[in-house]
Amino acid sequence: MSRLLLLLFFASIINSSISWRTFTRGRSKYGNLGVPILSKQYELPQEQWFTQFLDHFNPIDARMWKQRYFVNGEYYKVGGPIFLMIGGEGTASAKWMVEGQWIEYAKQFGALCFQVEHRFYGKSRPTSDLSIKNLVYLSSEQALADLAYFIHAMNVNYKLPRNSKWIAFGGSYPGSLAAWLRVKYPHLVHGAVSASGPLLAQIDFQEYYVVVEDALRQYSKTCVDAIAEANGQFHVLLRHTIGQQRIAKQFLLCDPIDPGHTKRSDISNLYETIASNFAGIVQYNKDNRNNSEMANMTIDSACDILTNQTLGIAIDRLAYLSTKILNASKEKCLDYMYDKMIHKLRNVTWASEEAEGGRQWTYQTCTEFGFFQTSTARPNLFSETFPVNFFVKQCTDIFGPRYNEHLLNATVDRTNILYGALNLKTTNVVFVHGSIDPWHALGITKSTDPQMPAIYINGTAHCANMYPPSVNDPPELKAARVKIGNFIQQWLNQV
Repeated sequence: MSRLLLLLFFASIINSSISWRTFTRGRSKYGNLGVPILSKQYELPQEQWFTQFLDHFNPIDARMWKQRYFVNGEYYKVGGPIFLMIGGEGTASAKWMVEGQWIEYAKQFGALCFQVEHRFYGKSRPTSDLSIKNLVYLSSEQALADLAYFIHAMNVNYKLPRNSKWIAFGGSYPGSLAAWLRVKYPHLVHGAVSASGPLLAQIDFQEYYVVVEDALRQYSKTCVDAIAEANGQFHVLLRHTIGQQRIAKQFLLCDPIDPGHTKRSDISNLYETIASNFAGIVQYNKDNRNNSEMANMTIDSACDILTNQTLGIAIDRLAYLSTKILNASKEKCLDYMYDKMIHKLRNVTWASEEAEGGRQWTYQTCTEFGFFQTSTARPNLFSETFPVNFFVKQCTDIFGPRYNEHLLNATVDRTNILYGALNLKTTNVVFVHGSIDPWHALGITKSTDPQMPAIYINGTAHCANMYPPSVNDPPELKAARVKIGNFIQQWLNQV
C-alpha cells in the first residue's frame, strides 16, 4: 500500500466513487478533491460526450474517442461568462455541477458551467486498455489540448457570443492544469482559479512531511513527540519475532511479518502506509466534504488519541488510530505487501481495481511529475525507510526498466521547462493555497504581480476554498472566497 494517495490527487480531483483508503492505494498522495454531500435535493445533469483526437500533436493520426462532460445552464445569463471545472485523476461527479464555491460564483456572475473529465480517468477511456503503449497518450499536455478543443467546440455548438470569457477552475492537479491552460491557451481562456495546484515538478518531495510535522506540532508538540516515540517502539518490535507478531496483531496486518519471506520493500511499504495516515489527516483537515467517516478525522482528534495515555504506550495509541482509519474506510486489514501492490498496478484492464486511477496516476508521476513524498527530511518521525529510491523502484517494477531514475530526471526537467515551474508568467490567474496543505510547498504562495496574485490561507487544508461554504469556516477562508470573486469580477470587466 505504498504511495498512498490521500489524492492526489486530486485529486485533484473530482472523485465520487473511491473511498478514502481505497483511493490512497497505489498512488502518490496527490490531492483528492472529494465530492461534497448535497445540502438539498437537486436534479443532477446527465453526462454528455465529446469527440476528441487521441493524439493532438500528430496531425496525421485521425484516431478519435469519446470524452465525458457535464453542463449546467441554469444560472446562465446571455453575455455571461463560461466556467470550466477541470477534472483530474479520478471520476468526474455531477454533484460538482450543483454545489461548490464555483457554483456560488456562477450564480453571482450568470455563468454557463461545464465540467470535463480528464482523459484515462472515470468513463473517459481513449484506448482499449491501460498498457504502456496506450498510456503514452496520457499526459498533462494532451489533457490541456483536450480542454482547448472542447472550449473551441462549445463556443460553436452553443453559439456563444464571440466575446464570451471562459474562466477555468481546478483544485490540486487540476489546479495546476487551470493555471497551465491559461498560460498555453490564453486566446481561449480569459482567467483561472488555481487551488492547491503544485507548479514545481520534483522527484524527491521531502518538504511534504515537513509540512505535515509542522501542522501537527502547531496543534501539539506532545502529539509529535508521541509519534516519534511510537516510531521508535515500532523499530524495536520489528527486530524480534514476538514483536513482529505484536505489530501484526495490533495493526491488523493482512499478512504476518515473516523473517523468511517479508522483504525490505514490504517493511518500507508498511512504514509509508502508517505515515500516510498522518499525511491524509493533515492534508484534508476540517474540509467541507463530509462525505465519509474520514471527514471527522482531524488533526485535533488524531492528536487527542496519540496523547491519550489511558490507551497504553505510544505504539498502542498509534495502532488504535490506525484501526480507526481502517474501520472508517471499511477495510478489514492493512495490506502492506509490496509485491501485491505492484501486481495490482501492473493490471492493464479497465475492469481492474487500479483502473479507478491508481495505475494511470502512477504513470503520470513516473513520466511527468515525480511528487514522491519521501521520509528523508523527517526520518526520526516517519522513519528512514521510504527514501526516493523506494518510489523510483516502483516505477521500474510497474512499467519496466526504462522507467528509471534517468528517465524521471529527464521528464521532470521537461515538465518544468514546458510550464515554467514557479517562474510561470501569466495574467488573470489567482493561486490559492492553505498553510497546512503540504502541497503548498510546490506552489506559488506569494506574489507581487497583481496580474497573478496569490492567496495564502492560514489554517486551511487542501482545496478548502472550493468546497461549499459553511458557517464554521474560519474568517480567513471566508475572506479568501470573497477575494477570489473580486478577481473574477475584475477579469470580466476587462475589455
